[in-house]
Amino acid sequence: MGNTLFDQLKKAGLADKNKANKIKQDKYKNKKQKKKGSAAKQVDESKLLAKKALAESTERDRKINLQKKEQADRKAIAAQIKQLIETHGVQDQDGDIIYNFTDASVVKHIYVSEQGYKLLMAGRLVIAKLLEGYELVPAPIAEKIKQRDPESIIAAEHSTEVELDEDDPYADYAIPDDLMW
Repeated sequence: MGNTLFDQLKKAGLADKNKANKIKQDKYKNKKQKKKGSAAKQVDESKLLAKKALAESTERDRKINLQKKEQADRKAIAAQIKQLIETHGVQDQDGDIIYNFTDASVVKHIYVSEQGYKLLMAGRLVIAKLLEGYELVPAPIAEKIKQRDPESIIAAEHSTEVELDEDDPYADYAIPDDLMW
């Protein structure tokens, strides 16, 4: 094994012992730097991956917190609406007159007293949805409920103005508002 490249160059007079040692040292240093460089790259990559994972988990947590806040806000609004209806709702609405209305394209009805019916037709009372039932509330309270949740108020369609046709043969005969069928 004494016939290495270094030995051959030494015999030819092209290399000496000092140059050979310097080459060995440079080779050793390069080898060490490559190992350190790859380790540094691995550390940098792991730091980047850790930062990316942290950013993703932070974003996911932010979205979850936002959903929880929205859900809590909906619950708070529902509680406010329930409280408004229970405290300001008309208590003596039980009666023998059926009032029909539509809720989400479904015809529903409630029983109201004659006084309640007149107030409904005049627009002073409004129907509000409370859980699975319906309650009568005064119009100003209905506006407060409508600000919180427009779907909780059933729009009463009562018009005080009637369009008259000029050629209507019955224009002289007025239809009473309180006509019951």
